[in-house]
Amino acid sequence: MIHGATNEEERNARFQRTITLLRDPDASFTAEAIYTLSDLDGAYHAQFRALWGEMPAARRHALVTRLVETAEMNFELDFSAIVHSALDDPDTAVRAAAIEGVLEDSPRRVIERLMDLAQNDPTAAVRAAAARALGQFVLLGELGKLPEALSVRLQDLLFALHNNPGEDLDVRRRALEAIGNCGHEDVGELIRQAYYADELPMRVSAVFAMGRSCDERWASRIMDELASERPEMRYEAARAAGELELRPAVPRLVELAFEDDREIQEMAIWALGEIGGKQANRALDQLAALAASQEDDELAAAVAEAQSASSLAGEDFIPLFDFSDFEDDLLDDEEDLLNDDGSLNERGFSYLDDEDSYARDGRGFFEDDEDEDDDLF
Repeated sequence: MIHGATNEEERNARFQRTITLLRDPDASFTAEAIYTLSDLDGAYHAQFRALWGEMPAARRHALVTRLVETAEMNFELDFSAIVHSALDDPDTAVRAAAIEGVLEDSPRRVIERLMDLAQNDPTAAVRAAAARALGQFVLLGELGKLPEALSVRLQDLLFALHNNPGEDLDVRRRALEAIGNCGHEDVGELIRQAYYADELPMRVSAVFAMGRSCDERWASRIMDELASERPEMRYEAARAAGELELRPAVPRLVELAFEDDREIQEMAIWALGEIGGKQANRALDQLAALAASQEDDELAAAVAEAQSASSLAGEDFIPLFDFSDFEDDLLDDEEDLLNDDGSLNERGFSYLDDEDSYARDGRGFFEDDEDEDDDLF
């Protein structure tokens, strides 16, 4: 009989190596150490907690950041035991990093902790991060997956934060982004006011909230901001267009998908995947070829993910809003908007450059700006 180590013995050996590594402030985090910290429980969690207070703040921050980034790439790993504990860390940067790792399946005590941080943390950056993270739980409340009383408290808290003129601007705008997920009757007016605010960050958050609201009334504003001179506005408008599955935005999103700004490019690619359709798929194919020719792995990964999402937007997929009148013309085989290389041809540019034809050309999509403002505001 061959005597080998049991699974528990192997786990304990890996864990002890990880503890030794974490005690060394100069040691790099290894893949084994990161994977070993997943699903900590019982004595393992207690031993880790004892070590946590001995680690320098910078190392605690680096570890939490690494765990959150790893979890985003591998959904099978669960670092919640560490992340949730780090919400109470005395270091500001550690608390903020831990907030980024809070997931929607977190227990109620974690939601309550985020609500406390959003209200009472002494650092504005932490309050802002907590307010933003609460948005996922606002959505759960809308879906009936939170107790009603908790959902109401959560919305009331975010309304209070946003409406508090003495609160930090970042906290107020992150609160707006979070409540964009709810169907409260006052949300539309808050988004409108934020869109016309003096502060650019608040206007950017308003566009973000437009997308989260799933409200087609904002479609024309989002279309306008896709052509904004401000890169942060174009970025959020691309996101909102994807969330609203705004098919008339496809020509402009194709333009953005070929921009030099990588963040805007990747968001436009994501939006094309969310919207789907012939023109979006053709552009994604061209982008995939471009990524392959340039050996750009990051671009290739973004395009592949978008293509996967686009495959769900097939004939049996029901879009959020009916833009069929506009789309029928947009997808005309004989008058394609794209050249073979994926760039817009003359007809495609006409949608972007001609104010009379850019999403308001009588195809039943939008009225003129003046009439629209009367209806909305």
